[in-house]
Amino acid sequence: MDVVAEYERGVDPLEWETVKRVAWRLLPLLMLGYICAFLDRVNVGMAAPTMSPDLGFSNAVFGFGSGIFFLGYMLAEVPSNLILDRIGARIWLARIMITWGIVAALTAFVWNDWSFYIVRFLLGVAEAGLYPGVVFYMILWFPAYYRARMMVIFQSGSVITVLIGAPISGLLLQMNGLLGLHGWQWLFLLETIPSVIMAWITWKLLTDRPPNADWLSAEQRNWLVGRLETERRDREAIRKFSLGQALTNGKMWLIVLACFGHNCASYTVIFFLPLIVKGLGVGTNWIGLVSALPFVAALPAMFWWAHHSDLTGDRTWHLVGAWVLTSAGLAACILIGVDHPVLVMLALVLGNMGLQAIMGIFWSVPSALLTGTAAAGGIAMITAIGNTGGWFGPWIFGWIKDITGSDNIALLVLALTPIVSSLAIILAGHDRRMERIPSRPPAA
Repeated sequence: MDVVAEYERGVDPLEWETVKRVAWRLLPLLMLGYICAFLDRVNVGMAAPTMSPDLGFSNAVFGFGSGIFFLGYMLAEVPSNLILDRIGARIWLARIMITWGIVAALTAFVWNDWSFYIVRFLLGVAEAGLYPGVVFYMILWFPAYYRARMMVIFQSGSVITVLIGAPISGLLLQMNGLLGLHGWQWLFLLETIPSVIMAWITWKLLTDRPPNADWLSAEQRNWLVGRLETERRDREAIRKFSLGQALTNGKMWLIVLACFGHNCASYTVIFFLPLIVKGLGVGTNWIGLVSALPFVAALPAMFWWAHHSDLTGDRTWHLVGAWVLTSAGLAACILIGVDHPVLVMLALVLGNMGLQAIMGIFWSVPSALLTGTAAAGGIAMITAIGNTGGWFGPWIFGWIKDITGSDNIALLVLALTPIVSSLAIILAGHDRRMERIPSRPPAA
């Protein structure tokens, strides 16, 4: 039996009970908040088949407007995460939820391309800090050995959002004409409500840091604080990054590039999948359900990939393998062609499995390097700049589609971006010092 299996078999019951209790207390709150955020971020994709014709948007206008969200996100993300580090996650995450809920509702009242651009930009500013804030928050609560698995549970909120959001959004679109509003307007208005509710729940129930966790026993709290402090000292004994060093380090910028390439593909698929599905001949009433299928298959892939990565301690090749699968799936869509819609959907399923398997593992790379304020700022920088891929990818995809009148060349360009991510993460390498199996005394 290898050392990893020995570790799993002989783990201290106090450790398992503590990690399990923290997970059950925090992850449902974080997941629900992320589901609300992701819904308000990507429901524009479900609105597109009716919203774009109503407002006269071209594919390029829709792609640019959908993605400009990430410009606002980029500008506000680092300051937001530094504020979270200073005042605590409970108050700051609740503030973020209230703000983005209000702005998301305003999307229902856009009337032309510029109003669409402005509201999407403001939505990015409002939501900035939620995702990197949660990544940083997870570092404060979970030892490195468990982090990829915990991150993928949180990250699965994005997949769950599409699974439940696409069919629900499809139903809301059927409210077209009620009280003089379009169906897509009802979609934006009603899907804002959960964000406001979650803001209050987060403010009431979230705990900022382990020393404040009165819902843990004293023994559990002491173990968790001690374990996390030991890991922090181990990292800083090799190198302690200041905030400035974290923001200028070459390895960190390669990680940024990897994040950028990933998000080019990920958000283009999310924003344009309903339009791609429509192009395969699927009726309007079925677009939501069919668009959810690639995400059904992605859920088990996400959990298996993260679990295997934690067990082996490898991050680099798990990331590369998932990105190669993404590129292969997207490229296969071109080779198959729209005359075979079922096979195209199978290729999209494979590509999306790779895309969704990434993010639980990805954040284990920078979190193995950074601590404290450097972690808050560095993770925010990676998401802030890397997420501009969520603007660039949809914009380029829509622009190429308008010029060529086909998805093929656009999909080919899109299939190259995960290869860029793979090369960047290979060049960055992976510091495994915090992924090693921690030492423990033999069982009594």
